[in-house]
Amino acid sequence: MTDYLQDGTAVVTGGSSGIGRAISLAYAEAGADVVVADLQRESRDPDEDVPTVEQIEAETDRSAAFVECDVTDSADTEAAVAAADDFGGVTVMVNNAGVFRGEEFLDVSEDDFQMLMDVNVKGTFFGAQAAAERMVAGDGGAIVNLSSVAGLEGSAGFATYCASKGAVRLLTYSLAAELGPEGVRVNAIHPGLVDTSMTTDDVPIIGSESGEQYLEGIPSRRFADTGDIADAAVYLASAAGDYVNGESLTVDGGMTNTN
Repeated sequence: MTDYLQDGTAVVTGGSSGIGRAISLAYAEAGADVVVADLQRESRDPDEDVPTVEQIEAETDRSAAFVECDVTDSADTEAAVAAADDFGGVTVMVNNAGVFRGEEFLDVSEDDFQMLMDVNVKGTFFGAQAAAERMVAGDGGAIVNLSSVAGLEGSAGFATYCASKGAVRLLTYSLAAELGPEGVRVNAIHPGLVDTSMTTDDVPIIGSESGEQYLEGIPSRRFADTGDIADAAVYLASAAGDYVNGESLTVDGGMTNTN
């Protein structure tokens, strides 16, 4: 079985905060060097005051680097993947950078729509492409795309977000079919409600009345923390997930399939 984490190199977009930060740290703990690709080095969360790269190098025996990256610019994603060459070349690509936004469908402008699609879909597409080019030419690898439970079912007030995450899900399946014979596994994670600034500040759900209603619909009776999603990302890139390809791994405490 192939473990793309042990002595491998992971590139994680949106790796400075939230889910991306947790995945970056978990990958380093699992034996990978990490390229943290993000708009800024520091997290937006005041409780995460140590930049991800510094924490990796302080708490693990792996190396890390920060690359400023706007995933809507394919040249930036290409540069982030190229930065992994300093550590031996990319073996794991995590397309995590994303935008979460609620909206009234009739109020969505073309610019609003395009911005969200550029980050969530275009960024994932060209991040995967840049990594796959090197993986196919090398010894294979694993690509993990962050979708959402919103990519599995529609939700009022989130039409553009659902459309974007549904696109990530089907892109994942297409890439698994195309790249699998070349030794590249491609899978998607579909998080439920995760306790990050996206769900407490960007779209205030957790801590609100609507959040309590959501909580009642989660059999596990808690919201996810970022470590829950990081554990899934480790599994999909590790030897334990060596035969998992073209899969949607839903990490939502049972919310989607029991309501």
